[in-house]
Amino acid sequence: MPFLPLTRQEMDERGWGAPDIVVVTGDAYVDHPSFGPAIVSRTLEAAGFQVCLLAQPRSAADFSRFGRPRLGFFVSGGNIDSMVAHYTAAKRRRSDDAYTAGGKSGARPDRATIVYSQQARQAYPDLPVIIGGLEASLRRFAHYDYWDDRIRPSILLDSGADLLVFGMGERQNVEIARRLAAGEDVAAMTDIPGTCWKVPVKEYTPRPCAECPSFERVSAPDDGGKKQYAVSCRIQQDEHDAVRGKTVIQRHGDWMVVQNPPQPPLTTPEFDAVYELPYMRQPHPSYEALGGVPGIEEVRFSLVHNRGCFGACNFCSLAYHQGRQIACRSEESVLREAEKLVQMPGFKGYIHDVGGPTANFRRPSCQAQLKKGLCKGKKCLAPAPCPALQADHSEYLHLLRRLRKVPGVKKVFIRSGIRFDYLMADPDDTFFRELVQHHVSGQLKVAPEHCSAPVLSCMGKPSIDTYERFRERFYELTKSMGKKQYLVPYLMSSHPGSTMKDAIELALFLKKEGLHPEQVQDFYPTPGTVSTCMFYTGLDPYTLQPVYVPRTPKEKAAQRAMLQYFRPENHKAVRAALRAAGRADLIGTGPQCLVPAEAGGGGRPVYGRGKSPQGKGRPYAGGIAPKKKKSLPKKKK
Repeated sequence: MPFLPLTRQEMDERGWGAPDIVVVTGDAYVDHPSFGPAIVSRTLEAAGFQVCLLAQPRSAADFSRFGRPRLGFFVSGGNIDSMVAHYTAAKRRRSDDAYTAGGKSGARPDRATIVYSQQARQAYPDLPVIIGGLEASLRRFAHYDYWDDRIRPSILLDSGADLLVFGMGERQNVEIARRLAAGEDVAAMTDIPGTCWKVPVKEYTPRPCAECPSFERVSAPDDGGKKQYAVSCRIQQDEHDAVRGKTVIQRHGDWMVVQNPPQPPLTTPEFDAVYELPYMRQPHPSYEALGGVPGIEEVRFSLVHNRGCFGACNFCSLAYHQGRQIACRSEESVLREAEKLVQMPGFKGYIHDVGGPTANFRRPSCQAQLKKGLCKGKKCLAPAPCPALQADHSEYLHLLRRLRKVPGVKKVFIRSGIRFDYLMADPDDTFFRELVQHHVSGQLKVAPEHCSAPVLSCMGKPSIDTYERFRERFYELTKSMGKKQYLVPYLMSSHPGSTMKDAIELALFLKKEGLHPEQVQDFYPTPGTVSTCMFYTGLDPYTLQPVYVPRTPKEKAAQRAMLQYFRPENHKAVRAALRAAGRADLIGTGPQCLVPAEAGGGGRPVYGRGKSPQGKGRPYAGGIAPKKKKSLPKKKK
């Protein structure tokens, strides 16, 4: 099956006079199931519709490329948020874009979903415009916009679109297309789960629902407005549940934005069907001369087996987009895809990943959630695993074992996030053993994120002792198997709740562990997360208690430098921050010191880059292998 038409010539070659639907995307066209626009377009095609791709249009004139579509435009900003694609956490313009041919930035506009929707309307004022994808999904209500530093209205109103699809939109998009094809007015489509619609307030019919404070109330630039924003955030998070979620409404002046309850997760047969559509599994050939599309490289030889994440970290948008319920593909479907990988040009025997939002989830966190939904205001894994949690890796392990036996497969690696607290909650450590023995490609990336208890609480992460138990067991197993494998921890600076005292605590933790992180992520306030709400309001939306927020560029830079205290270029900033925090005792040559005194101030550093502070340990990319410690008792099977 060829690529879907990207040009008028390709459409004409199919003998179409015009398409039924034009799918608009801010990415280059990559026909692979790891790319949302490809899933949307192939799903619509499988439902019997003639679909063309309009990738990275430059002007309203491009929307006439295929002629007048019969049903309308389905618009997405792309695989990731266009503002995140363009700007760093420090709001500096990026020079690259992994989802554009040649990897060059600038092929899509800022706020791509808004711009494309308005251009589609300009080209064909009477045609329906449906928006979806991550960018639209996370902006469905009034939201704090980090780049404008203000509250913006629902993107449904900002864009002028007719309907918004949130979450994973296969069912919604097909139903909308079928109803449009049957002649139904898009304005009448007010009953589709997983969509948002708008109606003049005077025409809105009250119904059982949860009402968020209005746009006018949450956007008020005072403490009262920020408190109302926190209340709104909690309502939106709590009702994002396919089992018990209510309709949610929010008034915007004379308009009411209405969110229907979420769509239930795809069933396993539905999920299988989506991933077994006839994807070409590569970028459109027209991009070859431009250097290809870099974003395909990370996923070209990887497999997705699940969706959803009941881990629901506060800084992550995945739970708010995909939901906290887990959906899984069947083992047979994943194996069939693996067999396709083996036949692909360039495959050298290595499956790079078998994962999803969280690699080691294949079951619900507990059976109760299937009937009652997930608990409001509580997490399954933090601050400690819920007593009802059912930690079981048996299905995932069985899948991995079968993949290892596929002819032509040499190794099966796991590079998606492993939820180590879920792993440690499993009373059977068979998966842990096989993870270490078979599925680590030298380094295993995990995400403790921080070590300070107050910061971890704000993040919705488990306490650091869980990571320490995991780390010790990992190295114990690694040594017993005669392997040289290392953990690379993800760390985050300047998250809400993190004071300079907490940053210093993390630096001391890294020194104790002998870790020299080469990469540190600054907290990035993206729409739709609890942490972004904390950043804007200075409040925890679940308690309405104050949360400290590092805001100034100077403090953020200082916290980041503290996590990389070992770099000579950071010494000046670290010394200044330590003195300001009353911790000048950490400056000098003592065993607990983080940085040396200034030149001429006496002493010299007792460590060098790439070595542990004690001059021991083995350097590796991302850190130092910790020194041997007393082993923990082995888990019983």
